[in-house]
Amino acid sequence: MDKLNFRQVHLDFHTSEYINNVGESFDSDKFAQILNESCVNSITCFARCHHGWLYYPSKNNSEMIHPNLKNKNLLIEQIKACHKLDIKVPIYTTVQWDGYISSRFPQWLSRDVNGDVICTQNVEKPHFYDTICLNSPYREYFKKHIIDIIESVGEKNIDGFFMDILFAVDCCCDYCKEKMKSLNIDINIKEERMAYSNQMLNEFRNEITNLIKYKVEDATIFYNSSHIGPKFWDSLDSFTHLELESLPSGGWGYDHFPTTVRFSRLLGKEILGMTGKFHTYWGDFHSLKNQAALEFECFNMLAQGCKCSIGDQLHPSGELSKSAYDLIGKVYKSVKEKEQYLSNIEVISEIGVLTPEAFNNTNKTSQALIGAVRMLQELSYQFDVIDMNIDFSRYKLIIIPDEIKGSYKLKEKLEDYVKNGGKVIGTYDSLDLDEEIDFFGNKRLGKSKYDRDFIIPNDIIGKNLPKEEFVMYLGKIDISTCKSSIVLNTMKPYFNRGEDNKFCSHQHSPSSKEIGNPTATIYNDKLYFAHPIFNIYRKNGAKWCKEIIKDAINLLIGNKLVSHNGPSTILTTIQKDLDKEGYILHILHYITEKKSQDIYTIEDIIPLFNIEFNLEIDNFDISSIRKYNDEENIDFIKEDNKIKFKVDKIYGHEMIIIR
Repeated sequence: MDKLNFRQVHLDFHTSEYINNVGESFDSDKFAQILNESCVNSITCFARCHHGWLYYPSKNNSEMIHPNLKNKNLLIEQIKACHKLDIKVPIYTTVQWDGYISSRFPQWLSRDVNGDVICTQNVEKPHFYDTICLNSPYREYFKKHIIDIIESVGEKNIDGFFMDILFAVDCCCDYCKEKMKSLNIDINIKEERMAYSNQMLNEFRNEITNLIKYKVEDATIFYNSSHIGPKFWDSLDSFTHLELESLPSGGWGYDHFPTTVRFSRLLGKEILGMTGKFHTYWGDFHSLKNQAALEFECFNMLAQGCKCSIGDQLHPSGELSKSAYDLIGKVYKSVKEKEQYLSNIEVISEIGVLTPEAFNNTNKTSQALIGAVRMLQELSYQFDVIDMNIDFSRYKLIIIPDEIKGSYKLKEKLEDYVKNGGKVIGTYDSLDLDEEIDFFGNKRLGKSKYDRDFIIPNDIIGKNLPKEEFVMYLGKIDISTCKSSIVLNTMKPYFNRGEDNKFCSHQHSPSSKEIGNPTATIYNDKLYFAHPIFNIYRKNGAKWCKEIIKDAINLLIGNKLVSHNGPSTILTTIQKDLDKEGYILHILHYITEKKSQDIYTIEDIIPLFNIEFNLEIDNFDISSIRKYNDEENIDFIKEDNKIKFKVDKIYGHEMIIIR
């Protein structure tokens, strides 16, 4: 199968039956030409939308063709016109949201333990968000729908399928209850029901993939759940590639993509990042994202080892927005210039951060993990987000952030990792297995009675901080050292606010100057912090938390792969070029702002000048360093494995080519 194209558009077309003359202004040649001029080389177009309407001449479900669609060949003409210009056209269809099905076959809907229909978006009617159960007769209906698309559109016209909305839901409909009983699953336990829901989704994906492959062998296949996490291991064979939907202004936020992609890129599949041209969320007609924001979102995809997809929605008339494709074209022109260097790369990492999602039976991104990702990005560390399926030996350091009590299996794997030279940092609940002496050489005494206490920086941890108390905004675990040594102490407050009706000033009482339980210990290259440092950083952004983590990492592994003397708003990644002898250093400098009540965005590019970078790459001889778009070489100094050079100007995104 050919590799994915770098410059894709996901073209929504969820179109109400209350709109007339749908597609009346569609011109296939103009449609394809606009895409071509905007440097788009793949566009996902609609066979069926969330309203439940079809946009192709269905042979078996003609009653589902949009009642006001002027051109019944819309999808076929989109495909043929694009193929003439070598633009691929994967086909979109919805799975678990369909207004037509929901209204006509309510017996096929997922229901909760009370028998109420499950609406995954929790919004008032009218909507199409009621979730269809894939255990119902709808499953056979959907298979026939896929066959109908293939036969109606024609096998030779099909590049792939994008199947949208597959969620594990706590379904207690009659079909699910009957199936769970046949498998001896206890339908009274939510965890059992959710585990079965994930199992059922995997079975569904496998069935549909086998069906598509039988009909169209080379088709690309993706099932969208708006998130990719550890549960995807069980169904990876059903996917030809991955697409990571993450519209920063649409509910995901700017933390979701970097947190999720650092795990997704380890799954062994090509991956597309997906954002939108919308100012907010899908369906935000007649809005444009700020160009700087769209640049950052796409260029960050490249930096994280992904290709790009930008979401748009076709107007009911069938005409593309000129301004939208002017915007997309400006960004994709730059992607086109850069992609030649990124056709076969591997992102290099020195740290693995375990994801709580793999251990806590959830599909949600952990706040502690977001705090860790933010910290490490701001400190210019190179890292992946990992679970137990990843080889720990590829990392110098493993971080266990706040919320992973883990298991004896994880403990055993980490012990082997440390024996072979690995280092570990754990925080708060990390590997709390109720042992007399834990993995970190401490005895855990339970949660501290203080809601807030204070750390005392020293010359090892917090060495750049003033040597006085700093408040920790969340309570810690009280510990006593057994095999470990103390590297950072705490001081107690006078009392908790509200304790025996006491209070002091507006918030917490100050330090009593009395030493409390330690907050940081070290034992056999395993460093433990008793506070939930990453949750504190996520919640309050306390720079002293970042400083003590920086010193802890430096204490364990020393110099890092990439360092610089610029601001913490610089993001860096480094990639190995597998085709040519060399590396690519990505440098991004875009600053998110919350100018509105609802969303963060990026409006301005603030250039940086004369930033020094230091790289530490083992056994690598340097012949040249240059910007990707500049033939003039950058002067550098190489001493042992250390490479030092200066970048004269960083304007948004720079790619430094190292040969």
